[in-house]
Amino acid sequence: MNDSYIKIKRFTRWLRFGIVIFCTLLLAVACHRGDSIPVNDRIINTACRQVEHAAGVTCIPEKFERLVTLDDAENAIALGIKPIGAVISDFSSYWQDKLTGVKNIGTIGEPNLESILALKPDLIAGSEYQQDIYPITSKIAPTVLWKFEHSGQWKEVFKNISVVLGKKEVGQKVMEDYYRRLAEFKQKMGNKLSKLKVSVVRVYPNNINLYLLDSFCGTVLQDAGLSRPESQNFTASEAKKLFGNQIQMSIGNELIEKADGDVIFIWTGENDAKGNQTAQKKLEQLKLSPLWKNLKAVKENKVFFVPNYWIGSGILAANAIIDDLFKYLVNTP
Repeated sequence: MNDSYIKIKRFTRWLRFGIVIFCTLLLAVACHRGDSIPVNDRIINTACRQVEHAAGVTCIPEKFERLVTLDDAENAIALGIKPIGAVISDFSSYWQDKLTGVKNIGTIGEPNLESILALKPDLIAGSEYQQDIYPITSKIAPTVLWKFEHSGQWKEVFKNISVVLGKKEVGQKVMEDYYRRLAEFKQKMGNKLSKLKVSVVRVYPNNINLYLLDSFCGTVLQDAGLSRPESQNFTASEAKKLFGNQIQMSIGNELIEKADGDVIFIWTGENDAKGNQTAQKKLEQLKLSPLWKNLKAVKENKVFFVPNYWIGSGILAANAIIDDLFKYLVNTP
């Protein structure tokens, strides 16, 4: 598929949506008097509170009922709120049973604006990288976008979401449960905890990446009291200066020793089936390499293959990682 085709397809999609918005506004003009043009009556008639966010200031309805999330619905679901629409992807598979009745509004980074409009939301929530569509979504319903520089900031984001959605106390309880589970993990690990260096590796179709201290999974490992190999022991600020990326670094097969540790957690995972197949093939090739076979974790059979929620960004994925820590480090000899 060439670039021209993609550009035409995107232009067509935006033009079609623009026509829908235009017709909606015309209908609103026909049905209302005065200078204002309300797209959604509930926005006008519902009490709201001013919230400052990544795209500006929005008046959030005190009693919203039809939430649409431009990202995964994970954090809202953890707070006991089921959106009417959300992006549902392979990353949602771990909590798929909680998504019954939630309309899939598109793919990561490309929510379908027509689908959002059809759902008639009274609140839309997303991340700051979606600011390009904010002028449109904010006309459909009040829209709030979270500041989200990288996945290691997930706890701050979850706290902000819980406050904006009026679930501050619920959010605090959820995080208390998270730390309670980690305390139990530390207690069961005992003296083994301080002796383990945990490596985190992702195999891409064209390279191998190591996930660092302030990555999403890296923060969970820190909270669990687990140490990292020196090759992965970089904070976000250090990593940005050294590698141009705050949470991960790339290595070639010839530097695979940097992926070693007492334990290796490893996964593949792309946004499409073709990418996944290519990454899986690269992983199989890697496992045949003499350099890979010479790693300490490989020799001691301490390499564990895990799902892609290890690169998540929410509390449900964090708890899924804790499940894996119990499974592979506590319950495995």
